[in-house]
Amino acid sequence: MTDTAEIFDRLKKDHDKHRELLDRLLETSGESEERKMLFTELTKELKAHAAAEEQALYSTMLRKPPTTDDTRHSVAEHHEIEEALNDLAATDMSEGGWLTKFKTFDHDYRHHIDEEEQEHFPEFEEYLDENDMKHMRSVFERRKKEEKAEAEVTPEKKEDAKE
Repeated sequence: MTDTAEIFDRLKKDHDKHRELLDRLLETSGESEERKMLFTELTKELKAHAAAEEQALYSTMLRKPPTTDDTRHSVAEHHEIEEALNDLAATDMSEGGWLTKFKTFDHDYRHHIDEEEQEHFPEFEEYLDENDMKHMRSVFERRKKEEKAEAEVTPEKKEDAKE
């Protein structure tokens, strides 16, 4: 239909940045300033990316019946990712439990972006036309910038942190 590489390359570029932040966080320990800074950066990046991706790509794909199940699946995972980030923010970084939770989050998030890149994006390409591309180009960068400016590390209450 059209050259869709642009939007998917942009999303993959974000995913690569996320992988780098995850790797760097896995190298930290305790409640260090580096861990706090990297976790804040990761949280803002992921929340902004997910919101912009939903506004640009997934709102488009929901209008295409063959892709609605995969779209709903990915959007649901975005909400799970945000809940996990909030739970991590509510967990004491100096305790071993934080790293255990983070490793689970790391695995789940990498699975999510691998699934998007390897399965969903190639399928979605078949259904996109030039009007879709114009919409996505106009929405993604603007929404990501706006969302990142608003994104916060929003912990659940400490007493609500999952064990």
